[in-house]
Amino acid sequence: MSRALRVAVQMDPIQSINIDADSTFALMLEAQARGHALWHYHVRDLALAGGRVTARAQPVTVERKHGAHWTFGPEEELDLATMDVVLMRQDPPFDMAYITATHILEHIHPKTLVVNDPASVRNAPEKLFVTHFPELMPETLVTADRRQIMRFRETHGDIIIKPLFGNGGAGVFHLKPNDSNLNALVEMFTERSREPLVVQKYVPAVRQGDKRIILVDGVAMGAINRVPAAGEARSNMHVGGRPEATTLTAREQEICTAIGPELKARGMIFVGIDVIGDYLTEINVTSPTGLQEIARFDGVHLERAIWDAIEAKRAG
Repeated sequence: MSRALRVAVQMDPIQSINIDADSTFALMLEAQARGHALWHYHVRDLALAGGRVTARAQPVTVERKHGAHWTFGPEEELDLATMDVVLMRQDPPFDMAYITATHILEHIHPKTLVVNDPASVRNAPEKLFVTHFPELMPETLVTADRRQIMRFRETHGDIIIKPLFGNGGAGVFHLKPNDSNLNALVEMFTERSREPLVVQKYVPAVRQGDKRIILVDGVAMGAINRVPAAGEARSNMHVGGRPEATTLTAREQEICTAIGPELKARGMIFVGIDVIGDYLTEINVTSPTGLQEIARFDGVHLERAIWDAIEAKRAG
């Protein structure tokens, strides 16, 4: 067995997570089963002073017990340079607070292994990193220019429009060719933010599902299909998407083989990609999910593979 590691988990409040779905919880259970020591802290409790990165953190033990899934020890000021591993697992939005956290964690990485690599997380926002693989994507436009958006719509008719740094399906709209709401939507988005929008050609295969594929250290290891509810363009499970068992097609294997080496080279140990039909639509590196759903359907516990990869890097 590998030596016991000291692991700090930077996440949203553990008290409010859904222990039947949360991937961070699955990672913590597996770490604990391997004898690793866990600390829990919120990103707002991170601090940088004099080159030293600290967090107000609490030792934590976890168990799969509803309403009592965590037990905290006394709060302490944790020097993150004394940790073996930091799991950066807070949920997006990928905003300036998120970006600042990556800059702070760069001060301790790679001596303390941050998963995923903080500089790579910062340089690979979900909907932009994917554009480095245009041959794998549906037709996509990233812009704040209304005229370009209108021209794209004239060319492709059936489109999806969404915020560039949104998450969880928030603000995703499917506009059919006869839908008169495009102007109003663009106005709404541009009034709320200076960020560009993502406009994509609609892929009808989404009715058969949006596949989440998990890659561990660049290798595809499991998948779950998420089927949208009737009348819904989004497949996210918290808006009614239905998970179902699946296997990878030849095209999906091709996509994973194409992007895997780049993910590994960038220190991205735990990545979730989204594939609709024959197209790669997102590469999720900030706080990927899907571990528990895959375990339920396939009996494959990918948190074990993730910890195998982390332990191998720590032993190397």
